Amino acid sequence: MKTKIFCDIADFKVIKHYNKKKIVDGFTTNPSLIRLAGAKNYKNYCLKILKICKKKPISFEVFADKPEDMLSQAYKINKWGKNIYVKIPVVNSKGIFMGKVIKELSMQGIKLNITAVYTVDQTKKILKCLNKKSRTIISIFAGRMADKGKDPVPIFKKSIFLSRRNKNVEILWASTREAYNYTQAKNLKCNIITMPPKIINKIENFGQDFRSMTLSTVNGFLVDSKKSKFSL
Repeated sequence: MKTKIFCDIADFKVIKHYNKKKIVDGFTTNPSLIRLAGAKNYKNYCLKILKICKKKPISFEVFADKPEDMLSQAYKINKWGKNIYVKIPVVNSKGIFMGKVIKELSMQGIKLNITAVYTVDQTKKILKCLNKKSRTIISIFAGRMADKGKDPVPIFKKSIFLSRRNKNVEILWASTREAYNYTQAKNLKCNIITMPPKIINKIENFGQDFRSMTLSTVNGFLVDSKKSKFSL
C-alpha cells in the first residue's frame, strides 16, 4: 500500500510549485499556516489557492469554536470545491468532543479531516460518528507527541487497526519532524503523511548510500574550513 504524501503549507507560491510535483498527492492547511502566509481574507485566500490546486485533495479548516458556528463554516467551505476536505478539530477550546458536528457533516456526505487527534479513544469516538459511505481523514499528531516524549507509534497501530473495516477512512501522520517519519508511516501502513516542503525535499533524495553520505559530510566540513581560512 502506498503512503500518500501531502504537503503541509498555505503559501500560494509554494503550493503552486509543489502542485506540479508527482511526489505530492495533496495538501493540508490550517488557520495558523494561512495567517503565516499573509492572508487578510480567509475565503478569498483559499479560493486563490483553489485556482491552482484544482484536482489534488486539500484541507481547509474551520476556525469557529462553537459547534453551530463550526457547522455553518463547514458547509460554506465545502461549497468552494470538490477536492476539499473540511477540517474539524476533534474537540473545541473547552475540550468538548465535536461528535455532533462530525456526525452531521459526515451524514451529509461531506469529506472531512478530523484534526488534532492524540489518543486511541478519540479515534474510537470519531469512527462511531461516521457515515461509512463518506470519506474521512483522521489526523494524528505524531510530531507533537514525540516533542513531549510520547511514542506515537502504538497509537497509530491501534487506530489503523480500528479503522480497517471502513475503506473510506484514512489515517494521517501529522506534524512530521524528520524525513525518517515517512519510513515509519510507511512501515505502519499509514494511508497519508503530511509534511512541510523542506522534508519533502529530503524524501526526494532517499536512497543515498552511507559511503556517499560520509564523503558528502566530510567534504562539507572541509569546504567550510577553507572558506573560513582556519589555521592552528
